Amino acid sequence: MEKLTIQNINKLPDKPGVYLFKKDKVILYIGKATSLRDRVKSYFNDDLIVSRGPKIVKMMEEINEIDWQETDSVLEALILEASLIKKHLPSANTLGKDNKSYNHIIITEEEYPRVILVREHNLKHSEELGFDIKYQFGPFPYSFQLKEALKIIRKIFPFRGEKDLIHKKQKRKSALNIEIGLSPDFSVVSKSDYAKNIRNIKMFLEGKKASLVKKLEKEMHTFAKKKEFEKANKIKKQIFALSHIQDIALIKEQNISNTKRIESYDIAHMSEKNKVGVMTVIEGGMIKKSEYRKFNIKRQGGGDIGALREVLERRLKHDEWQLPKIIVIDGGLAQKNVAEKVLTNLGFMIPVIAVVKDEHHRPKKFLGKSDIIADNERDILIANSEAHRFAIKFHKQKRSKAFLRN
Repeated sequence: MEKLTIQNINKLPDKPGVYLFKKDKVILYIGKATSLRDRVKSYFNDDLIVSRGPKIVKMMEEINEIDWQETDSVLEALILEASLIKKHLPSANTLGKDNKSYNHIIITEEEYPRVILVREHNLKHSEELGFDIKYQFGPFPYSFQLKEALKIIRKIFPFRGEKDLIHKKQKRKSALNIEIGLSPDFSVVSKSDYAKNIRNIKMFLEGKKASLVKKLEKEMHTFAKKKEFEKANKIKKQIFALSHIQDIALIKEQNISNTKRIESYDIAHMSEKNKVGVMTVIEGGMIKKSEYRKFNIKRQGGGDIGALREVLERRLKHDEWQLPKIIVIDGGLAQKNVAEKVLTNLGFMIPVIAVVKDEHHRPKKFLGKSDIIADNERDILIANSEAHRFAIKFHKQKRSKAFLRN
């Protein structure tokens, strides 16, 4: 682990890695970066209160030391970040967080183990999962990046996914995953060979890539001496893949924070029953469904205003979610006022635009700063339309489940 003071940040490398903000040797926050230099420097920008929020500003006033560790790829930074957070439990990473939506990578305790993602709140009821857990990694706060990471790992070490069955004839998807090399063909792969693959995945997820590469090199030379060249060549390809991880999707996701992000919120219910809220995201002019979020409204009463207040308060607890440049609200002046009040109370300075609808629920006018509306009208309308669609869909799903329970 490298160290530097906050006075010489430019010495940080333009490489992926993990950074640790500390106060008197106590770790306050751990984060990952595509570029350690650019990411750490961003915490010292003048617009920190807008881009990061008041809790991060307060933390930056306290830190007096920065540690960092370079990694070979963004994928390894993602894994290292989760490992260090779990080990040190920094206050700024964990305080006040609703971790129920975080994911864990689970390797199941089965004859042919599966490698799957499980949300934190489901792990609290492990008896209902339908399988036993052999290994567990996480929590990981970034759902999209974690899914992309597993895709990369799976191309190097094929594994059995959540819905892949052992006999490929039983399910079309299992057969397809075998055909494209994501899942082993269990009709030809022995239990011991598959167990090796699982051990390799476990080592990688533990951050032991260097040891894993040495182990694979030893196995490759053993197969070569036995003149089992097909097996030796397969391992050679795995070593090459580990040494040249192509995590373009992760880099793109990490760097997208430089583009304008708009979040839109809407509430849906029927006579105050099965009330839900949603958040949709437009980033760089593009719909970003991987960042959409659902909220089951917990508080009774309060109408749409109370529900909107709850959704925004819960959303703004998530420091690990990138903050928006603009917040769009479906409604009129009352909705706009409550959104601005929540933001002010929590110390955020994010402009709010309200989209007022006519009797046919078509946009009639906007409430908010005219220059922001003029520059972003298209994206505001798309974000608002997506929020309405997503909220209605979520409400119908919840209503159907409630009906079936009764």
